[in-house]
Amino acid sequence: MTGSAREFVVEADGGSRGNPGPAGYGAVVLDAATGETLVEAAEYLGVVTNNVAEYRGLLAGLRAAAELDPDATVHVRMDSKLVVEQMSGRWKIKHPDMKPLAAEAARVFPPGRVTYEWIPRADNKHADRLANEAMDAGARGEQWSPSTSTAELDAATDRAASAGRTAGSRRSGDRPAAAPAGAGEAADVAAAGGDAPSAGEPLPRTTTRTGAGSAASGGGEAAVSGGGAIAGERVGRAARTGAGSAVPGTAEAPAAADVRAAKVVASPGWGPPDMGAPATFVLLRHGETPLTPQKRFSGSGGSDPSLSPVGREQAERVAESLARRGTIEAIVASPLARTRETAGIVAARLNLAVTVEEGLRETDFGAWEGLTFGEVRDRHPADLDAWLASPDAEPTGGGESFAATATRIAATRDKLVAAYAGRTVLLVSHVTPIKTFLRLALGAPPESLFRMELSAASLSAVAYYADGGASVRLFNETSHLR
Repeated sequence: MTGSAREFVVEADGGSRGNPGPAGYGAVVLDAATGETLVEAAEYLGVVTNNVAEYRGLLAGLRAAAELDPDATVHVRMDSKLVVEQMSGRWKIKHPDMKPLAAEAARVFPPGRVTYEWIPRADNKHADRLANEAMDAGARGEQWSPSTSTAELDAATDRAASAGRTAGSRRSGDRPAAAPAGAGEAADVAAAGGDAPSAGEPLPRTTTRTGAGSAASGGGEAAVSGGGAIAGERVGRAARTGAGSAVPGTAEAPAAADVRAAKVVASPGWGPPDMGAPATFVLLRHGETPLTPQKRFSGSGGSDPSLSPVGREQAERVAESLARRGTIEAIVASPLARTRETAGIVAARLNLAVTVEEGLRETDFGAWEGLTFGEVRDRHPADLDAWLASPDAEPTGGGESFAATATRIAATRDKLVAAYAGRTVLLVSHVTPIKTFLRLALGAPPESLFRMELSAASLSAVAYYADGGASVRLFNETSHLR
């Protein structure tokens, strides 16, 4: 091995919907020192077993690491006890479908340069989500594409949301108890003909990891809006969230620890570790109207414009993107024309109905409706200054204050969280309501509304848990428009 050889962590997983059934794998290569994601791989395999899919994921991860640096050392982490024990040489490989795959995996790197570790399934979310994306693509008659993957983002934000809920078990230097392999894993071992460890043989150790997403910021329509692209590629991928450990079996370098600590977004408190599936709101701002590029105030008290041709094209593009992701279970829209039209285009693509919710409407900007910021400054300077200084101030002519909007959105949020617990729902709304959802989830002050950019037809997302905690998972995603 040369002095410049790198150290990688490979996380891999595979799954089969039927065992055997439609199957796929996912694998990710991480920089061992920083946790940065270097390569993602996934593939739909057709009909095979869980264990074959897991071995195919391992093989893909090792090959990807070898392409980055054939002289590297690699630490493999998988939630398949069978694969970890067999590749570590502690269990025999009896199944004829797995013997050649294991032999091929063993040849990617010379002996002694690859180590194996079992981790709980909850700590292998990135690879698991890649495998499921591959299976979902196969169900649509497609192959997985990295350009549409949200696995890194979803896994990182899930870990971030759970980090605060499990912090109590890790405080004061305590280590979490090792989680046993599940009953499903034991069934896989038996079905594959693997040998169980003898009495007293140590089980693979567990690893606890954390990660976080990131958000971009800017401004929206009129005084609180406008066009603009997301900061970086895609949220989550720009910050390269996710966690890795330093060199396996050694103390983590201080620089690596600083990197990881800076990426952790945790809810406060000592909540229980499993709050169940959250209600996830995917927040879609409507497509452009004729007023949007002119940056005019366009609330719920104005002309109620429809989408422009550009806005309809934007809605078609976001509909296609959401169809590829395949996670939306219901659609709820503001009653205004531009949101109902955007929601209708998406609903037709997803084959879902649209429910109209009055609470999602835009703020009423009173006498400022249809005016630009400069025109309001010229005509109503004192009222504008007061509005910029206080969330309780109303626009000229009896419009709605930001404080009143926040009260309305909070009530709407609570109503929808109760109605859609554990489900992923698309909320088609406007600049101020969507920013307010995000502000309330973050506990940010009212003035933060002026420091966020929300583009037309952009996607944001917030997950709400049973204990009242919230996790911002996405902000101003616009890659589908490019």
